[in-house]
Amino acid sequence: MSKIIEKVQRQAARYDELQRLLSDPAIAADPKYLREYGQELSGLEELMQKFQRYRETETELANAREMQGEGDAEMADFLRDEIASLDARQAILSEELRKLVLPRDPRDEKNVFMEIRAGTGGDEAALFAAELYRMYARYAESRGWKLELIEASEIGIGGYKEVVALIRGKGAYSRLKYESGAHRVQRVPVTESSGRIHTSAATVAILPEVEDVDIEIRPEDVKMEVFRSSGAGGQNVQKTSTAVRLYHVPSGLVVACQDERSQIQNKLRAMSVLRARLFDMQQQKRESEERASRRTQVGSGDRSEKIRTYNYPQSRVTDHRINFDSYRLRAILEGELDEIIDALSDADQAKQLEALTA
Repeated sequence: MSKIIEKVQRQAARYDELQRLLSDPAIAADPKYLREYGQELSGLEELMQKFQRYRETETELANAREMQGEGDAEMADFLRDEIASLDARQAILSEELRKLVLPRDPRDEKNVFMEIRAGTGGDEAALFAAELYRMYARYAESRGWKLELIEASEIGIGGYKEVVALIRGKGAYSRLKYESGAHRVQRVPVTESSGRIHTSAATVAILPEVEDVDIEIRPEDVKMEVFRSSGAGGQNVQKTSTAVRLYHVPSGLVVACQDERSQIQNKLRAMSVLRARLFDMQQQKRESEERASRRTQVGSGDRSEKIRTYNYPQSRVTDHRINFDSYRLRAILEGELDEIIDALSDADQAKQLEALTA
């Protein structure tokens, strides 16, 4: 616990420094630093409150133990109960401090772009991609988040080659960030006449929404193409070119958006997706250069990494990063994901604590 307290004390020193910085008129006049330091200070508030309670409990415990040899039998019984109560409170506060002292991901509270793409398996992979999209849509609904479809490339039997959506809601990234990677399904496809079990796959990418100040895109690096939105025919077909496709020349990234009714809205939405993808590319590059840090994370973060298998014959879902099995496949596909996400979050915290106290 001593290393945890040392870490908290360093955070307390940073907390005091941030308060001094925010009282500096030069900092207060700069929106960038005001926002950055304000968010950091806010992120330390709960830790500082718990640390104060921990110190108060520590003092009360020392005083109670000092008085333990004094007074009559009734006082001794009272002090014994008081010490037991304070010990229990301190144990709870210690555990809370252990978790709060872990580095906070500044992206945790952000909205996310979710991209699902069919992998190996042909039409069956596209059908599986559609089921994953439905699963996450149900999960978003259960948490009161708002899901907005941005782009979808459908196949005739109800599957998706690719689907992109924006999920808005408090803590969306903190919950969904563990979902990036390759998901595979083992089942008898509806297109299979002989009853053989096939294995198909789809990839999921969870990208935090990025603000203008987080990454700069030069206008001359982006080429725009407009086209008519696709539809079901009749009144649904756009008579004007409102859909937008953006080409980012330096990176080779291509983003399309046709869900909004105006060209301007589609361009703004497409720029948001492009910004998130570029930011993610930077993060992936930075993380690939810091492979040693992978030992403190759940999974490698590699999008090609197989993270989960949905086995229909056994009604089992297996998360391979933490060797987690659940036999509630149907419920999970209906959006009941908290069981898995909680287990991943706990494992992630345990790894970070282990690294912190090593």
